[in-house]
Amino acid sequence: MTKPILETKIDQLPISIYQSNEQLGAAAAAEATDVIAHAIRERGQANIILATGNSQLTFLAALRESRVEWHKVNVFHMDEYIGIDPNHPASFPNFLHKHFLAHVKVKKFFPVSAGVGGIEDACAEYARWLHAHPADLVALGYGENGHLAFNDPPFADFNDPVWVKVVKLDEVSRRQQVGEGHFKSVDEMPTHAITLTVPALLAAKRVLALVPEARKQNAVKRALTGAIGEDCPGSILRRVAHAHLFLDVDSAGDLFAR
Repeated sequence: MTKPILETKIDQLPISIYQSNEQLGAAAAAEATDVIAHAIRERGQANIILATGNSQLTFLAALRESRVEWHKVNVFHMDEYIGIDPNHPASFPNFLHKHFLAHVKVKKFFPVSAGVGGIEDACAEYARWLHAHPADLVALGYGENGHLAFNDPPFADFNDPVWVKVVKLDEVSRRQQVGEGHFKSVDEMPTHAITLTVPALLAAKRVLALVPEARKQNAVKRALTGAIGEDCPGSILRRVAHAHLFLDVDSAGDLFAR
């Protein structure tokens, strides 16, 4: 396996930096595979929560090729737009099917249901599923505004009393989705989404944060060098001893220049 070009630690957060996005994805997939295998050995099954988005593609490609007993793995994800057509390319369950679930046969996939009716009931149901299947692993990333899932700076709450909720999407998040090619314009996007909250994400036994690409440089720098606070939600990982941050040279920028 490719070794990182640098390993360091900020506060409680171990950080590994790789030469390329592909190497980052492969390394994160190798660690995820170990976590999943350990859970299966202990309990006969594993529960994982996966992020979606272009920054996760190398990881998902490597993970689906890993030697995992996928028929013993339950898969959850983090968020979904309210009111979006389930067949829209930007629908997160649809994205996950295309890039992961179509390639492996898992025990069960739990999609976030975000139609136009019964939204509060959908949030409560998903929270019940999460509590009934304690996560062994969550693989997430920083948004360009430092968000975790759709916990954007205006709405993130490190002590959120619920595990799943409705949020209004921050303008930076909406522009990011357009920039990644998921929508033609901001006007085409839904304005609200269902998201797992910060406490729900950090409740996993192991948290892998995968943050490649130069467009994430500012978010990485703020999360690692600024104050720990909800104006940059990703900064909370510095207090999480069971987390591991994966960067590539583009997202790390000159932050760790030697």
